[in-house]
Amino acid sequence: MTTVLDEVSQAARQIADERQPRSRRRKLSGWHFVLFPIAILFLVPFAQMALASFSPAKELVAFPPPFIPSHFTLDGYAKLFGQTDIMLWLGNTVIVSVTAIVSNIILCSLAGYGFARLRFAGRNFGFLMILATIMIPTQLLMIPTYILFAKLGLLNGLGAAIVPWLATAFGIFLMRQFFLSLPAELEEAGAIDGCNRWQVFFRIVLPLARPALATLAIFTLLGAWNDLVWPLIAINNQSSFTLQLGIANFQGAHQTDWSLIMAGNVIATLPLILFFLFAQRQFIATMTFSGLKG
Repeated sequence: MTTVLDEVSQAARQIADERQPRSRRRKLSGWHFVLFPIAILFLVPFAQMALASFSPAKELVAFPPPFIPSHFTLDGYAKLFGQTDIMLWLGNTVIVSVTAIVSNIILCSLAGYGFARLRFAGRNFGFLMILATIMIPTQLLMIPTYILFAKLGLLNGLGAAIVPWLATAFGIFLMRQFFLSLPAELEEAGAIDGCNRWQVFFRIVLPLARPALATLAIFTLLGAWNDLVWPLIAINNQSSFTLQLGIANFQGAHQTDWSLIMAGNVIATLPLILFFLFAQRQFIATMTFSGLKG
């Protein structure tokens, strides 16, 4: 049994490798001339933010502010790392984001596989109810969620920022759609060989789901890392501030240190860019092969 199962697992890994987009030089097309200006348009705000973080404070309050500073200074970064708890907030954000990614990968993949392959009463209705939660505005959920968290004693701690991201309806939807696009013959071969459902899932299905899991990790990281509104309501303890919540407090009612804000935003944005560059091949593979069909 082990030999046949290993062959099926190897075939699954080969299919997963074949689904990876191969890096090769492509000829220029008309789309490149359309997409390149759009890419530059999206790059300009980040470039302006990065340059502003090195600008003197007096130039940031000028109108209009210069795009390129007259001279570069590290005053904003010196105040950021010397006068704030930026490293503590960064560590809290990493904890929240990593926990959210791991939890979504485990729970959403299990739920998505169940809705894609298992036959049980109320499967379609349950899936539609999960999708319906995406249509509910977040603002309507804040008060009941706050009351629930207060009764559970989860306010003013990292738990308040972690629990809402343990699983998402979009993650379940994404994984279900990807599993539906996989050929069922590999799973049937494993079942004929004597594998139970757990062995089929972990040894055959998951190796094929690496692109979808990477895409789910990207979306989860973007949501958990940039979450501001809910932590702003649920967390008042400064030792539990996330990065976005800490940076939001830099803006005062009467005076704002823009060099400090710009330096903080650069520190908050760089990890997201690096993570996306690392996982972009998996992201493109998911968008290409999952189909996102019902």
